[in-house]
Amino acid sequence: MRTATTMSLTSASGFIVFLLSVTVVQGQNEWGVTYTSTQICALKGSTVDMSCTYTYPQWIGSHVTTVEETFWFINSGINLVDLKTKSEYKYRVHFPYHKNDCSVRISDLRQSDSAQYQFRFITNQPGGHYTGSPGVTLTVTERPDLQVHVTRSSSCRNSNCVQVELKCHSSCRLPDNYKYTWIKNRKEIWIAPTVPSVSFSPSGEIIEGSSVTLTCTSDANPPVTKYTWYKRGKNQLQSRDPPRLPSVSVSPSGQIVQGSSVTLTCTSDANPPVTKYTWYKEDEDSPKASGQNFTITDFRSEHSGNYYCEAQNSRGRQNSTSHLLVLSGTLCIYF
Repeated sequence: MRTATTMSLTSASGFIVFLLSVTVVQGQNEWGVTYTSTQICALKGSTVDMSCTYTYPQWIGSHVTTVEETFWFINSGINLVDLKTKSEYKYRVHFPYHKNDCSVRISDLRQSDSAQYQFRFITNQPGGHYTGSPGVTLTVTERPDLQVHVTRSSSCRNSNCVQVELKCHSSCRLPDNYKYTWIKNRKEIWIAPTVPSVSFSPSGEIIEGSSVTLTCTSDANPPVTKYTWYKRGKNQLQSRDPPRLPSVSVSPSGQIVQGSSVTLTCTSDANPPVTKYTWYKEDEDSPKASGQNFTITDFRSEHSGNYYCEAQNSRGRQNSTSHLLVLSGTLCIYF
């Protein structure tokens, strides 16, 4: 804020002259567009964010400045075409709509999107418009330009030891899930696994008594063959429980023609894992089969009935619910 003082001067003729200046409020007093990056390289099919902010004087004289129109464009000249009105960008251009934020996101990039992009805003003030020039140069490529940077490692304690660290670098922004493969003498080099990441399903709030699945992933070459879960950093499995209620699936599903084969599969989560599956038919004492899969060949009416499986580990056992097989022209299985 700038304020002016009032001064009075007496002239020789006896007249008193008052010089009065009014209070003027000044905030942002410059026109401008600031781009976070002016050169961006991205892969075909990926998504790119071109970030920028813009400023303008909040007051010009006694008039408040308001922004009436903002847009990105890629063609220079007299007629500037708003990017979001172009058919080739339909459904692919998104804006955050935050105050003074002029960022734009373009998804599903095409090589034809390679161009120089500029942002422009127009205000209510006479001549109050501004274009951020030269803008952002976007290059869309199908294959990144990869370079290997070699640095000497400081982990060697022996003076005769020489270790180097290789890092793969690209001037293009690559997706987070982009896979790198190291090759030596035309053969892939095995990599130690990367730091595992854990995801939850369902995400968000979890209701007590419901199920939650934790999924662990890690990139490695060859692929990871074993994952072990721990709780609170203790060197032991999270819990040791008897099998949970088994679930049964059938193959083939739906209607089953008489004389064909039917396979029932029993699965149950347990820690330690289930070591034994046993199949029973209701009202019969002896088991029908053992193993996770139970196959009935040449299915006939006498096979109809209630079947269930029992899952067992060192902590206990658990039975599945009954499954009814009914003969009615064709054989159907109901759960």
